[in-house]
Amino acid sequence: MAGGTSTTRLPLQGGLPPSGAVTGPVVEIACDESGFSGTNLLDPATPVIVHAGVDLSRDEAAALISTLRSGFRFSPDEVKSRQFLRRREAAEAVGWFLSALRGRAHVHLVDKEFFLATRVVDLLLAQPSYAAGTRLAGDRRPAAAALHRAGRAAGPGWAVFLAALVEMLRTKRRDRADDRSVARFFTARDALRRHIGDAQAGAVLDALDPARAAAVQARLYAGDRTIPPPLEPLLPALAETVLHWSGGRRRVLVIHDEQSALTEDRLRRLQAALAAGDPAGPSPLAGLVMTDSRDDPRVQAADLLAGVARRMPGVPGDGPLRPLLSPPAGPDPDAVEAGPDPGAVDATHQLTGAASAHDPGAVTAEQEPT
Repeated sequence: MAGGTSTTRLPLQGGLPPSGAVTGPVVEIACDESGFSGTNLLDPATPVIVHAGVDLSRDEAAALISTLRSGFRFSPDEVKSRQFLRRREAAEAVGWFLSALRGRAHVHLVDKEFFLATRVVDLLLAQPSYAAGTRLAGDRRPAAAALHRAGRAAGPGWAVFLAALVEMLRTKRRDRADDRSVARFFTARDALRRHIGDAQAGAVLDALDPARAAAVQARLYAGDRTIPPPLEPLLPALAETVLHWSGGRRRVLVIHDEQSALTEDRLRRLQAALAAGDPAGPSPLAGLVMTDSRDDPRVQAADLLAGVARRMPGVPGDGPLRPLLSPPAGPDPDAVEAGPDPGAVDATHQLTGAASAHDPGAVTAEQEPT
């Protein structure tokens, strides 16, 4: 959200508006997130970050919000999911809301623990890039999934390992004079390794090298902007949102609630990474324009959808979310049921209620194994 009061607002920061008219097939979507916690990726209160987008017009979004507000006493500026879900009529209203968005919305959920597992593979075992953590670097995903699955089954050493990883990759507000975070990370790696029996996960841990980790950390300390921010899952979530709406057929102009993580430099690098599959063509990300959600009912609808998806009990696909989903797909579907917390989202999910590139009536979902 933008800062300020109801009468004074600070200028919007960030974004990457198009430099000129966007030519060719283009879709304009409005987006917002829920569950953003900065670099505190292990906050148990927000285990997932959700990125939602809608392709509603302003009039359609305004009518949808007005219909919801007519039955509730919400703020005149915004309808918020926290208020929405506390109402006794919430179940009926949520069902109506999700049904109204069918075919017009897309939600991408990222489990923050799984995102950290991808950081181990993408940053410490491969060349860091803005394509990391997305389907563009899908060949690395099985190794990250194996590490995540085996780590969660290994006991408390997994949490210690992840905390040490975050400490090593967090470069702000740290006294670097006596920084032994790399050494502490490998101490945690060694302790976790003794409880890992899975061969693929063990190979990932065995391949980690202190010198390489220290070199990556040094690049982060030096402000090397070619490395994507290592503790920022919103960027790959945005990339997946753009890839979904593009479908390889059109460009995507994003209207987004103000978000400090989406700086111009980061968005420009992400734009280039998304174009890597077709260097001769334009990037599927046509641009990103920041707005204040109080001024745009489309963003309010995306914000409400993101908050509902994050706060709904159970795994995605249960209850009122099911109309937006087909059954989860993945090579190891039983892993979800075997997870230690049946009420948690175990990995990365896409809940798709928008038109598919191959079948305009399709509703799809993708889930990484856990």
